[in-house]
Amino acid sequence: MQLPNNIAFAVASAFAAAVSITAITNAVEAVATATNTFATGDYVEYTGGWSKANGRVFRLKAASGTSFTLEGLDTSDTSLFPAGAGVGTVRKITTWTPVTGVVSADIAGGDGKNVEVPLLDSDMPVMLPDGFTATTVTLTTADDKSLPHHAALKKISDGVALTCLRGTLPGGGVLLYAGYCSFNESPSLAKGSVMAVKSVFSLQNKVVRY
Repeated sequence: MQLPNNIAFAVASAFAAAVSITAITNAVEAVATATNTFATGDYVEYTGGWSKANGRVFRLKAASGTSFTLEGLDTSDTSLFPAGAGVGTVRKITTWTPVTGVVSADIAGGDGKNVEVPLLDSDMPVMLPDGFTATTVTLTTADDKSLPHHAALKKISDGVALTCLRGTLPGGGVLLYAGYCSFNESPSLAKGSVMAVKSVFSLQNKVVRY
């Protein structure tokens, strides 16, 4: 059991050039073959043929000049991760800009969807799983345009660029929300309340947790 108190947020504000993956394994933790300069602990955004991993950000558990391990990416089920289909690219996150003065972080969506199927031979329909609803993370921060994260969020939003919001918990846990950011720099103006601005992160896939 854990409280979210003292969580530290940061946004990915710069990426290195994409690195091509020439092969990737089906394993409890996927190992990619690629010429790279990565180091253990780096964060990379994956783009490739595996839809369940596409657009997500992973931490590197190990890295050498010719390969790296995507921590926690279990690709051992070939029905979900077809063998040979995972080649693509990764981009290393080179700059994390801290987001300070966070008033709230609200998660919406991500819930399971179902389809009701009527049956001709029964008066009781069945429900079949149909994936999940889209997820958004709305970060409300105290308004201060002089802080670095204000300019970073504005640039990311204006450029319609893929990014990642990282939340680091006091115990060392990490939450990675990868997607697009829409930043509204017009602050709230309620008497007696701190002026605040909102950033909405529209996830392109499921959250990655460490």
